[in-house]
Amino acid sequence: MRPLAEFPLSARRRVRGVLFDLDDTLTTDGRLTAPAYAAMETLQRARLLVVPVTGRPAGWCDHIARMWPVDAVIGENGAFYFRYDTAARKMVRRYVSSAGQRAADRARIAAIREQILNEVPGCAVAADQHYRETDLAIDYCEDVAHLPPAAVDKIVNLMQQAGLTAKISSIHVNGWFGEYDKLSMAKTMMSECSGVALDARKDEFVFVGDSPNDTPMFAFFPHAVGVANIRAFSAQLTASPAYVTQAASGAGFCELVDFLLAAR
Repeated sequence: MRPLAEFPLSARRRVRGVLFDLDDTLTTDGRLTAPAYAAMETLQRARLLVVPVTGRPAGWCDHIARMWPVDAVIGENGAFYFRYDTAARKMVRRYVSSAGQRAADRARIAAIREQILNEVPGCAVAADQHYRETDLAIDYCEDVAHLPPAAVDKIVNLMQQAGLTAKISSIHVNGWFGEYDKLSMAKTMMSECSGVALDARKDEFVFVGDSPNDTPMFAFFPHAVGVANIRAFSAQLTASPAYVTQAASGAGFCELVDFLLAAR
């Protein structure tokens, strides 16, 4: 990972949008700070595309799409995107799977949840689980005492043994049925909402994140950025971002936004 200062000026001038993780990338210690929120608004006023790409639940994403200065939001690690059409006063909801399939998957996930809670002491169902439509989120450090790496690995293994795709975020282990991820839905969203073939134009967009569930995005985007706290996950990353900020979490996000807009 190179310092952000090595991101070439010519490349920064071509950037058309910023996609970003939420927890510990946009937020700081679980809170959305005023400067981080203002940075999103500044990006949008500069006419750049602004898209959170998160593991957080559908209930949160409905609020984000309606009330935040964003163009769309990808949630539950790529299970859907939501986009609020202001002119039509309508929420556009695009899912990978049908409503019937989502309901069937939730029923299957219930048994897996109980097994994990029984076999991994100290973990808990994430507080936002009630607002999820597609996945299981197991809390390993958000509202519980930070579990050791071996316990987190055991949660991952139990999910995988049950047939779930499992990814580690900075606060949860998320599991879901299916092969989708943040990147696959980003490609769908960009094509359907903006007419952009992301494979051909990925150098025009920046992704910024902080944890292992962001690795598909880090591997895909040539100008991917990690906020400084990504270094805590260095050993778990199968792909690293090209650049890293000096500041951590929300302050790192603000650092990136200022750096990009200075080129314009």
